[in-house]
Amino acid sequence: MSDSDQADPIGALAELEQLVRHLGDELAGFRKRALHAEGRLKELEVDAGSSPASSAEMRALERENARLKTRLETATGRARQMLERVRFLRQQHVRGVER
Repeated sequence: MSDSDQADPIGALAELEQLVRHLGDELAGFRKRALHAEGRLKELEVDAGSSPASSAEMRALERENARLKTRLETATGRARQMLERVRFLRQQHVRGVER
């Protein structure tokens, strides 16, 4: 934590809350894209025998889905870290107010 964070814990808390909200929005976007890719993959599985191009598209979607799942896991971890920081700052702020 920098000196400026210690001087303005409420501002730091607000910034962290904004970052957590942003990460939540990003996480929701990743989830939406992953669900869309999975839905498209299911559609392609139904049509898998119809053309050679569909199997190439299916492989591309599987790669995209794997990439999105990795990004989703990364964003989830970052969101958890930010929440832990927010909790810590709140505890520090409450302790400072109590004194």
